Amino acid sequence: MSNQPYGAPYEGYDPYQQQPGHQQQPGHQQPGYQQPDWQGHEETQAAHAQQYTQQWEGQTWETQVHMPTAPADVTETAYLSPGQQQYGSQQPSSYAPQQPSPSPYAAQQPPSPDGTAAPAPAQPSTAPEEPGYGPPTLTGNARVTDAQRARAEGRSPIIEPGAQPALITAVLGALLAGAAAVGPYALVVPLVILQAVTAAGWFRLNGMWPARQGIALAFAGAVTADVVLLAAGRENAPAAILGTLGVWVLLALVLQLRSHADPDERMYGLMATVASAALSIIAAGHLAAAPDAVSVGAGAVAVAIVVRALPLPTVVSVTAALLAGGGAGLVLGGMTGVGTPGAYLGLGASVCALIGHRVASYDYPSRFVHMTAGVALPLAAAAPAVYLLGRALG
Repeated sequence: MSNQPYGAPYEGYDPYQQQPGHQQQPGHQQPGYQQPDWQGHEETQAAHAQQYTQQWEGQTWETQVHMPTAPADVTETAYLSPGQQQYGSQQPSSYAPQQPSPSPYAAQQPPSPDGTAAPAPAQPSTAPEEPGYGPPTLTGNARVTDAQRARAEGRSPIIEPGAQPALITAVLGALLAGAAAVGPYALVVPLVILQAVTAAGWFRLNGMWPARQGIALAFAGAVTADVVLLAAGRENAPAAILGTLGVWVLLALVLQLRSHADPDERMYGLMATVASAALSIIAAGHLAAAPDAVSVGAGAVAVAIVVRALPLPTVVSVTAALLAGGGAGLVLGGMTGVGTPGAYLGLGASVCALIGHRVASYDYPSRFVHMTAGVALPLAAAAPAVYLLGRALG
């Protein structure tokens, strides 16, 4: 600050000239006003800003777009001590230290001469902001799957295959029913198609694609079971199916042990390969069962899956599908040598088919999963029921 006495103007200083940033009342003059030098003014202004504002140092993320014409309201984001909060409640106007005023008394100036009030701080907009960013993190955002997001929102992560895969399942079931009446060698043709789609669909359902070695291994096990059944006959069906399944589990284990992947990945691949091979081999139960039982069971599955695909509530759809499967089994049993017990055969096959249908609907599967696992799993899962109930009902 200068050592000149108060009231002594500087050389060339005009007391009637309007100073920058200083608004003066009409008719009111301050002839004794002394303008501080620039260095002293900077120190005073910095001290004033240090007292009433909080200085932030560090990297942050901008999550909103601010209009350059409206002053920012820092009273909601700055941390204030109890004394400063009391002072802030008496001073509603915002203070912007980014644009310092030339005079240290600018913050205490009265309203403008024309009588207009100072502009109010910009109110936050009620419109939704796009995009909505979350708080910044140090470790990054982990990928959230559709199923996890659905569970967090309280929605079901299940998407049913729909009408088109159900119609394909019905056509394949009708082919199995008709080929069983012709003979075992005719039954092999639709059965091999069913086993191939089952092997591919299970790997895709587990998110493992492409998995050519696993699919080829599972399909080879299914074909081997078919050949053994044709060679050994239906009377040796359990030994043929279980023996082939045991050998293929051992082959899958050896294949995964030779892999150079991580231990967790190898275990996951082993489980998927064993499950795919087991489902494909178990589907050979249609070839091991009696021809009439295959006709009744496959026909009941075809009807039950079509009814299940109707746009009805889940409980109503499942109940209607089971009743339709039992009724179809009763009708087909009367047309074949099974008779009235065909209703139980159709009902049991329908229960297993709906379980396979539910498995193919899990965890937001893709359209390719619906066209493979959604088509094949109902018929493949019904094979044990067709074989066991066919033998039990005679």
